[in-house]
Amino acid sequence: MKRIKEIEGQKKANKDILLDNLPYIIIILIIIIIRAFIATPIRVNGDSMDPTLQDGETMILNKLGMKTAGIKRWDIIVIKTDDSYLIKRVIGLPGESIKYENGKLYIAGKEIKDNYSLTKTEDFEETIVGKNEYFVMGDNRFISKDSRKIGTIDKSEILGKTNIIVFPFNRFGLVK
Repeated sequence: MKRIKEIEGQKKANKDILLDNLPYIIIILIIIIIRAFIATPIRVNGDSMDPTLQDGETMILNKLGMKTAGIKRWDIIVIKTDDSYLIKRVIGLPGESIKYENGKLYIAGKEIKDNYSLTKTEDFEETIVGKNEYFVMGDNRFISKDSRKIGTIDKSEILGKTNIIVFPFNRFGLVK
């Protein structure tokens, strides 16, 4: 009889511990769900998006935005690679033809104003962007490893969009 009371007492103690910690468990589950499906912090590595984004900045990767609003020209996206990720700007959309000639961007044969690069972009041959693919470039065109070198990016390789700097605090805010 004494053993039964000990077991019942232990069950009550375990239940009390669970109930006492339930708010923490719920918070942890919410954080896991948010990071897995909605948003997660991501760090800028390198200077390929300079001056828009600077090496070492922390941004929010918006996984949901891509699903709800889709991917548009000039969006900043995060691309998964074999060993890390790239942060680039969308220049060309599926089905478009892209080329730079005499420092000017042409999409489907029409000149498009490109306000994001501070340096002249080297000319390159016309590229046709395939279905479910995107042509991306870094804002620092001189050093960027982008679609000019690695080809177009398949939609399945895109982790999400990013446009909010959260650290350092003096750069906190939206980027375009």
